[in-house]
Amino acid sequence: MKVILLADIKGVGKKDQVINASDGYARNYLFPKKLAIEANNENMLKLKAKQNGIEYKKNVEKEEAIKLANKLKEITLQIKVKAGENGKIFGGVTAKEIAENLKNQYNIEIDKKKINLTETIKTLGNTTVDIKLYEGVVGKLNVSLGTFPKETY
Repeated sequence: MKVILLADIKGVGKKDQVINASDGYARNYLFPKKLAIEANNENMLKLKAKQNGIEYKKNVEKEEAIKLANKLKEITLQIKVKAGENGKIFGGVTAKEIAENLKNQYNIEIDKKKINLTETIKTLGNTTVDIKLYEGVVGKLNVSLGTFPKETY
């Protein structure tokens, strides 16, 4: 008997998967515990509509991520930092600071966890930072670090 799973079942299958189950297993275990429903025409159409809705939502999110990646490519984020005379920064610029400055300067909200920094930026000048926006979509952001005038510290 073909059934549509309503929950993940270890060793059997994942949610919304259509599987073949024995009649006794389906009627005596899966149906009473509401872990599955029979895969008749009505239920198959509902499942197909649900999957189409999920696919459409993913496509829309990916298109938005691509637009944001193109927008980020054109931006040069300027961050002011304190630095010594040899060009070394006191401390470093972290993903959190990049996310905050991006929100303040361009009103673009990006989670700091999506900013891919192997280590903090510790030198003045331009640096390119990768930002993972969506599955398979990575944006490149130029970050330019400059110093405060001496009288401000």
